[in-house]
Amino acid sequence: MQMVYFSPVPWFSFTQRPHKYVQWFHERTGGKVLWVDPYPTRFPVLSDFQNNKSKLRKSSDLIGATITPDWLTLTRARALPIEPLPGSGWVNGLFWRKLLQQIDLFLKNGNCQIVVGKPSELALRVLDRYPGVFSIYDAMDDFPAFYHGFSKQAMARREQAVAARVSQVLVSSTMLAERFSGLQSRPVITLNACAIESLPFMSEKTQKPVQAVLGYVGTMGHWFDWKLVFSIARANPSMCIRLIGPVYTAPPAGIPLNIQMLPACDHASAILWMQGFSVGLIPFLKNELTASVDPIKYYEYFALGLPVLSTRFGEMALRDGSPGVFLVDSEDNLAFQVETALTYKYRIEDINIFRIKNSWESRFDKIDFIAEI
Repeated sequence: MQMVYFSPVPWFSFTQRPHKYVQWFHERTGGKVLWVDPYPTRFPVLSDFQNNKSKLRKSSDLIGATITPDWLTLTRARALPIEPLPGSGWVNGLFWRKLLQQIDLFLKNGNCQIVVGKPSELALRVLDRYPGVFSIYDAMDDFPAFYHGFSKQAMARREQAVAARVSQVLVSSTMLAERFSGLQSRPVITLNACAIESLPFMSEKTQKPVQAVLGYVGTMGHWFDWKLVFSIARANPSMCIRLIGPVYTAPPAGIPLNIQMLPACDHASAILWMQGFSVGLIPFLKNELTASVDPIKYYEYFALGLPVLSTRFGEMALRDGSPGVFLVDSEDNLAFQVETALTYKYRIEDINIFRIKNSWESRFDKIDFIAEI
C-alpha cells in the first residue's frame, strides 16, 4: 500500500490536518507515503522577500522536529512562481522530470492512491499520468479565496480540474460540500478534529483561573477581527484578553491595556496556555475566506472544557445552540455576552465523549472508501 500526497503545507511545519491524514493512513494500512512539499502556485508578492530567512529560522525553532518517520519519504518540487500563467506547467515541467521519475518508481507496485491536498499543475499532471489510480482531493480550505486577481482565477480553474479528475472529494466544511455538490461523485464531508492524544487528562477538580482570561491561540491574519477583540476588551476591563501567536495583520493603534499579546509557541506550550483560559475566543471576520472554515481551535477549546465565544462564520455558524458555543452577532452588550459564556459548566463525561468523537482517527475512520484501495 502506497500513497503520494501533494501537501498544502511543508512537512516541517506545525502539525495540521495533512500530517494527521498521512499518519492515519500509515497506521490503518501499514503503507508508505511519498510526501511532496508545496511550491508557489501564485505570483510572488513583496512580503515573500521580506525577512524570509528569519521567518524560516523562527518556524524551525518552534517545530523542533528534524526527522521524518521511516515510512515517509519527503521530497519537494522545484518551480518558478509562474503557475497562474497559461503554459506554466510546461515550463516548470522541465524542473519536474526527476520528481516524476521518483513518483513513477514509488507507484510502480500498484495498490496505491494519490491524494491532493492543494490543487497544482504538478498534481494535475500526475493525475493525468495515472488515470486508473484511486485518487482523492482533500478540500480543506477555500484555496482561491487566499489569492487575488489573476492568481485567484487560475487557482479556481485548477481546483475544478482536480476535483473533476479525482475518484473522490473530501471537504472540511458544509460550504465546501455545496461548492462541489455538482460532481458525479458526491463530496464526503470530513470535518476537522484535534489531536486528542496531546490533551491533558480532565477531571472535575481541574482548576480554573482566578481571574477571568479570554484567550486565543493561533495566527492573527487578515481574517482576524481586531475591532471586535478591542470592543470585548473595553467592555470587560477587569478581564485579561490573551492573544498568542504570530501576527501577520497588525492591530490598530491604541491597544487596550487588558490585552496581552504573546509570541507563537509550540503545540505543547499552546495547550498549557489554553488550560489557563476561562473562555476560548474565535474572533474571525465573516467573509469569503472564513465562510468555508471549520476551525480546529473549536475542537481544542471544547476538548479542554472551555466555553467558546465565536463570531458567526463558516462551520461555527451551524453550531448555534450547541453546548458551550456562544456566538457574537454584534458588539452590543459584550459584557453580558462574555458573562453568559463564563456561566457554562462542562461535564467530564461530555468532554470525554466529545474527545472520542472528534479525534482525527475517528474522523478519518469514517472514510469507508479506503477499503477500495
